[in-house]
Amino acid sequence: MPYAQSNVSDVMTQTVVAVSRAAVYKEIARTLAEWKVSAVPVLNGEDMVIGVVSEADLLSKEEHKGRAPVGADGLHRLTDLAKAGARTAEDLMSAPAVTVHGNASVAEAARTMARAGVKRLPVVDAHGRLVGIVSRCDLLKVYLRGDDDIAAEIHDSVIAPLFSHSRPTVQVRVEEGLVTLRGHMTDAALIPLVARLLRAVEGVVGVDVRLDAPVT
Repeated sequence: MPYAQSNVSDVMTQTVVAVSRAAVYKEIARTLAEWKVSAVPVLNGEDMVIGVVSEADLLSKEEHKGRAPVGADGLHRLTDLAKAGARTAEDLMSAPAVTVHGNASVAEAARTMARAGVKRLPVVDAHGRLVGIVSRCDLLKVYLRGDDDIAAEIHDSVIAPLFSHSRPTVQVRVEEGLVTLRGHMTDAALIPLVARLLRAVEGVVGVDVRLDAPVT
């Protein structure tokens, strides 16, 4: 049986702290400190994620304290100054929130994080309600998969189908997530395809394909 690829719901943290849109500055700061997190989702009355407040959002108040208004110094953006005077999560938060659904793949979540430049994503259901949170650390859990499991999937889902009517002439070795294939294949044109399939296997960190077409 092929190894089932992990979704966000498989690796996310279900116990997640959040604040309401009416939460005040010091309440948010205390929440971040108590839970040892750098950002929290902001929820409306129906537990829907409407934004995220981060340490950077809170620090705008300290960063711009006492600075001249825009016009006297054009380097200060209006949005930064607005946050410096904000008192509630609704005014401090970054919105709309960048979120991910629980049935999204780990790879999709990683791409979303990279594009948005964030370290964690609120996980929401089909109605936008908060169900968990996933961090970069959570996404790396797929690389804790054992070498034997990886090798078994490669054999069953990649190699065996290529040799359905004959004995495989390819040997698979997996060490610390690095996959090495040795041997030969009748059709050399399939070798690049095999390499791509290997890279799609969860837990694989590198591929070394040493396959040749048999000498005739």
